[in-house]
Amino acid sequence: MRTTVGVLMAGLTLGGTAALATELRVGIQQSAKTLRVGVAGAAVVTDGAGRSLGTLPPMLGFTAQVQGGQVSLHTFRGRDLWVRPMNNSFVFISDDWHRGRLRLVARGDGLLAVNHVPLEEYLYSVVGSEMYPYWPLEALKAQAVAARSFVLFRLRRPADPDFDVGRTVTWQAYKGYSRESDSTREAVSATSGQVVTHRGQIIEAVYHAASGGHTENVEDIWSAPRPYLRGVPDFDQEAPVYSWQKTFTQTELSRLLPGVGQVRSLTPVRTTPQGRVIQMQVTGTAGNKTFTGGELRRLLELRSTLFQVTPNRGDIASANLVNAPNGGFEFQGRGFGHGLGMSQWGAFGLAQRGYNYQQILQYYYQGTEITPAR
Repeated sequence: MRTTVGVLMAGLTLGGTAALATELRVGIQQSAKTLRVGVAGAAVVTDGAGRSLGTLPPMLGFTAQVQGGQVSLHTFRGRDLWVRPMNNSFVFISDDWHRGRLRLVARGDGLLAVNHVPLEEYLYSVVGSEMYPYWPLEALKAQAVAARSFVLFRLRRPADPDFDVGRTVTWQAYKGYSRESDSTREAVSATSGQVVTHRGQIIEAVYHAASGGHTENVEDIWSAPRPYLRGVPDFDQEAPVYSWQKTFTQTELSRLLPGVGQVRSLTPVRTTPQGRVIQMQVTGTAGNKTFTGGELRRLLELRSTLFQVTPNRGDIASANLVNAPNGGFEFQGRGFGHGLGMSQWGAFGLAQRGYNYQQILQYYYQGTEITPAR
């Protein structure tokens, strides 16, 4: 039975023992028309009430889909179907093998697939999905504790009535068994049950790939201040995304930024103390429009909001008003991600310098403690 959030958080505040037994509900696919499902070994299929419907043959692929308001899988039908591997076997969901169990739910918009998996086993994959498994073990341990803290914090606000978190980087990347390795399992096991806390409460341990030299104060990016999310100098200079650039023709940029006509100039309106764009005014033949940095990042597929649009012609009077050659625009930026909390490439850099995972976490999450499991 899934641990309730209230009991879970109380247990973690006292020392983390509840974390070891927590089962997560991870949304693997939503609104799917069809889904490939298989099992590596013996597996029982049950309905939503837990009644056994039969067994699913191993090492074969089956198509799951919604038909007439019910899930159809092999010879089984039901609004709610469970695939329950036996003897710690694996289940194939969508594109990879996964630990734990699979729940298939028929919804009006299609098929929902949810992986019910023990927290610590979930983290084996998350650490390998979020960091390279050959990185220093102390960096991997820091990632394990941050990821454990992040997902337990998120359990206070489940993503959906039927699942707690998704599998993408919107939550944290979870790509299945193929991303596990001996090193990721060692990092999780060595830090089993440990979380980052502030005044006895699990923190929202957000993290990102690289800050581009300095992380941010949370209130400069989001609205509410958090005492543990303070900007600090980063150690991410070895990151391949430490600096980047991206160029657009005028036609491309005008198509991607709706409502301004042909883009003529971009003017920063508001930035963070570290230079991340909060608001940018775009001027075009149809008028002016202010975009947030987040909107620009999404629309233009930029790696971060820490960027400048630099002039590429000598006849531009202001560096804030940009017209590149042939009507193009060049974005020069640094880092990858929102810049809050732990920098993963920074954790790599600190581990290379001999820092342990506790020191790494307490550097990026100011004024915190690492609460051990009992």
